[in-house]
Amino acid sequence: MNDSGTQLVAPWISNSFPIIRIVLFCLVVACAIIIIITTLLQNNEANNADVITGQQESYYSKNKGGSRDGKLKLITIICSIVAVVCVILYFVSLLIYSGN
Repeated sequence: MNDSGTQLVAPWISNSFPIIRIVLFCLVVACAIIIIITTLLQNNEANNADVITGQQESYYSKNKGGSRDGKLKLITIICSIVAVVCVILYFVSLLIYSGN
């Protein structure tokens, strides 16, 4: 409301913010669960040892994106980005409309 007592936003907008927050929160929780599962399913080999030892990369390591670990890593990265964007949108929605 402004100083004259009239409402600045349409009622459907102010009524939709709680629903948007619930959806964003559920997306963050779902992404967090997926990130945990995909991280646990990834292979636990020390892939960074090649940098320290100076060994040449193999054909497998160059084409790892098509393997199971590569797909799990891609899913982890995508879910992480989605979770960060949803958290930012959630807090922006809190700043825009606090429910008053």
